[in-house]
Amino acid sequence: MQNTVRKSDVVIQTSGTEKEHLERKLKTRHLTMIAIGGTIGTGLFLASGTTIHDAGPGGALAAYLIAGIMVYFLMTSLAEMASYIPITGSFSTYTARFVDPALGFAVGWNYWYNNAIILALELSASALIMKYWLPDVPGIVWSAIFLALIFGLNVLSVKGYGESEFWFSIIKVATIIIFIAVGVLMIFGIMNGHTGGFDNFTKGEAPFKGGLLSIFSVFMVVGFAFQGTEMVGVAAGESENPEKNIPKAIKQIFWRILLFYVLAIFIIGCLISYKDPNLLSGDLENIAVSPFTLVFKHAGLAFAAAAMNAVILTSVLSAGNSSLYVGSRVLWTLAEEGKAPAFLKKVNKGGVPVSALILTTLVGMLCFLTSLFGDGTVYSWLLNAAGLAGYLSWLSISVTHIRFRKAFKAQGKDFNELPYVAKWFPLGPILATVLCLVAMLGTNYGAFIGVKVDWYGIAVSYIGLPLFIMGYLSYKITKKSKMVPLQEADFSRE
Repeated sequence: MQNTVRKSDVVIQTSGTEKEHLERKLKTRHLTMIAIGGTIGTGLFLASGTTIHDAGPGGALAAYLIAGIMVYFLMTSLAEMASYIPITGSFSTYTARFVDPALGFAVGWNYWYNNAIILALELSASALIMKYWLPDVPGIVWSAIFLALIFGLNVLSVKGYGESEFWFSIIKVATIIIFIAVGVLMIFGIMNGHTGGFDNFTKGEAPFKGGLLSIFSVFMVVGFAFQGTEMVGVAAGESENPEKNIPKAIKQIFWRILLFYVLAIFIIGCLISYKDPNLLSGDLENIAVSPFTLVFKHAGLAFAAAAMNAVILTSVLSAGNSSLYVGSRVLWTLAEEGKAPAFLKKVNKGGVPVSALILTTLVGMLCFLTSLFGDGTVYSWLLNAAGLAGYLSWLSISVTHIRFRKAFKAQGKDFNELPYVAKWFPLGPILATVLCLVAMLGTNYGAFIGVKVDWYGIAVSYIGLPLFIMGYLSYKITKKSKMVPLQEADFSRE
């Protein structure tokens, strides 16, 4: 016996025997914080110092603004498609429907693999962070504990994941707001620690150190820092009211993230000289010289390092939590579409794709273990292969949106049917495509311009591209798929 529930014109089916469908339990606040939680993390708390050191405060701001524009257009493209067709497969399914099934296959597996590797990365990071408090406890113990915690949050229900991510993200957002408030008080001399006003923003080569090339060099790092915003598209399939919630969440996400990043970078640039060597030293093993920690210390907050360590730990757990959630949903979708083994379609009583969740956890754990044995070379290659995966996913969003619009028009549909219409079309997705390509291909441009071409550096940096192409060609050849004709593009919403 089957029951059918209609919600926002999207049919969700459940079976009395074995359930193979997810449940719509995520609210707008969950969606907003999922994207913020997937984006704001070590890229801001730690890597921001490097961008200011390399490009100057003005150069870093310019890079974040350019990347912000790219992300804005990507998110509006995703919002238009996800609010009209709110499915868990998101951009991998859209790519298969509107461009080519082979490309959708490659995008889906690429994005799943990316999230499994990020899970492994966050497990490694959690162990490093815990050494700050308990240096004698083996790191693998903490990684195992945190993996069990993340798995537990995900296996109960999608609402359990949504709530945990909401509170993880609240901690990060609160930290940034406090940081901005303290920074402004210091700049204007109201709080101790700084009396130079905006001097650091103009001293020496500032605000633009190294000119255009330096902005380009940090643009790649900045782009990676923004990755994670696309997670809201995957969560669309489990949103309570996707037609309203997706556009609302995406509009809030962009402006909040851009505001947080730009204000934080501006304050760091004013309070810490780009020449300060500490800006290059902030990493997971040296939280004490994170730009955020340095500013709090200058303000006279003695507990800054311990507090920032705790915040960064929540960031790492948040990123691992989101990666496991997204990875399991993408894998479940691939199984639903016949692009992965059928057993991965199994869903438990809480509406969680438990088989896909377990497999993603196991792969993430195995990748993590490669960092513990040998010299870590395998792990380093895996991470580099995953490095381009985010850009490939973004590229698929912008390209697919162009085809989505063309097919919509070719089939005589009325644009008033769309719950959300992306602004600046087609300029937006075209600009996003160009910027994505620039960032992706320029990941290690230094390997090409030296006296001698660094072939090993090129291989390590771009290993993700041949893997993606292999996935595309394997499906193309075995299934003999072709580009989807505009008149045949599938706009079904079930």
